[in-house]
Amino acid sequence: MTVLAPFPADSDYFPANQPFMLNLRVVDLAGLIGTLRAAGIEVETREEWDTEIGRFARVTDPEGLPVELWEPPAET
Repeated sequence: MTVLAPFPADSDYFPANQPFMLNLRVVDLAGLIGTLRAAGIEVETREEWDTEIGRFARVTDPEGLPVELWEPPAET
């Protein structure tokens, strides 16, 4: 499934000088963060990003664009 969701022009959710942000759904975000950091890749996390819709982290691509990693909550 592909979802496109525009943010308002005045959103501060990602840098204003970036035209978009890619969001990837992942499994085992904690494990992926560990693997990325072990490879020397900087991963940003913030407590306020983790909500009832899941956990989030960000990396930056070589051109400076943010890439968001999203792990939805476990289904019960």
